[in-house]
Amino acid sequence: MSVDSVKQPPSGPRAELKRQAIVRAARELFLRDGFGVGMDAIAAEAGVSKVTVYNHFGSKEALFTAVITSALDEPLGHASSAALEELPEAEDLRAALIDAAHSWVHTVRTNKDITALRNLVAAEQHRFPELGRAWHRHGPEGHHPAVAGALRTLADQGRLVIPDLEVAIMQLYALLVFPHMVFSTYGTHIEDSLTDRLIVSGVDMFLGHYGPGWDH
Repeated sequence: MSVDSVKQPPSGPRAELKRQAIVRAARELFLRDGFGVGMDAIAAEAGVSKVTVYNHFGSKEALFTAVITSALDEPLGHASSAALEELPEAEDLRAALIDAAHSWVHTVRTNKDITALRNLVAAEQHRFPELGRAWHRHGPEGHHPAVAGALRTLADQGRLVIPDLEVAIMQLYALLVFPHMVFSTYGTHIEDSLTDRLIVSGVDMFLGHYGPGWDH
């Protein structure tokens, strides 16, 4: 099939509004009913025809991938982003990072949609090699630009020494966020007291390694 014969999805402002409505409807129904939900139901929920859904996405697999990819672009919440962005202005970096981490982790723990989507991906990922490529395209900086921006600025200020920003972002996630993501996948809740200890020790480990006194 030639490139010219490949049907392009609708474009323009009205088409984009319909596309967003379809993705929102699909997200809600995938979360409620799983991947087995019918395209008729998604179309009805979005207020469009099934033909319109297929014109935009071509298949249910493509629509599911669009739902998950759009979720990757969501910030973890205004409060956690703001707290991270304010880190370079803090006089006491350790205290400010602990406060920011509490806000960040709280959002991770309480955003039920993202947890459910992550679990749905885990159940269906064998169908969708595109999802892995979507995660790769975003990279650690793209998943949460507030983290990357704060660490980059702190390094520019000389308050941290970060030779590899990509590694540093992933390590911060690993210390603060990943325990909750992993445990929630298995239906296990980390108690508040343990969360507090993980945050404080995680921040201390991160600053201990990336502080100016560490031999990099």
